[in-house]
Amino acid sequence: MRPLVALTTSIQPSSEEEKPKAVIFASYITVLERVGLTPVLVSPAHSPEAISDLVSACSGLVLSGGADIDPARYGQAPIPELGEVNLPRDAAEFHALEVALERRMPVLGVCRGHQLLNVYFGGTLHQDIEAAAAGNGHVQTSPWGSHHHSVSVEPSSIVGRAIGCDRIEINSYHHQALDRVAPALQVTARADDGMVEAVESREHSWVVGVQWHPERHEADAPETDPNIRVLAAFAEAVRGR
Repeated sequence: MRPLVALTTSIQPSSEEEKPKAVIFASYITVLERVGLTPVLVSPAHSPEAISDLVSACSGLVLSGGADIDPARYGQAPIPELGEVNLPRDAAEFHALEVALERRMPVLGVCRGHQLLNVYFGGTLHQDIEAAAAGNGHVQTSPWGSHHHSVSVEPSSIVGRAIGCDRIEINSYHHQALDRVAPALQVTARADDGMVEAVESREHSWVVGVQWHPERHEADAPETDPNIRVLAAFAEAVRGR
């Protein structure tokens, strides 16, 4: 049996036309299966008790991308450039992460998940990188299957060891980014403009956040693709647990 990993989803609120829906891009499921894992979907529609049960039944956690995190969680008022927030999702993912960390599970945060790790551990975010004059050129408009820019990676980090080099080409679909990095996290990759692109926990054996989306085109990428190697390293950690 392949190891189970909890994969967080978002929830779309009800409207005049539709009831609430739990949603996730299928590419997450495809690529996690490719590296030998079986994703278990954990949604904001689940109760806290059900989230505890689901995560506890798994051997790892993936925090997926999506909407902005409520800035109240890092002590800020919203600015006009803030995007859509999803309070039920924030609550569900903070709880799922708490359970995973208590059980010493490997955790991979992707884009929003990378940002959520920083907020959870006490860091802050740029609510909008252009409004904060913290960077530009990170909002990619080209297709999912393309890369947008490169980043420098600390070779001794988890990501660095996985890819076997100190540079990686990535995609870039975000208007927010890490501002003050939580003391519990170590920066392990940066863009050339200084943007934090990867972090890992100083206190846990395998807790990694990446600002890019390693799942977006890698379902069809070769085994040598650096992003596949990052996902494979997560799978190896899950199997080791």
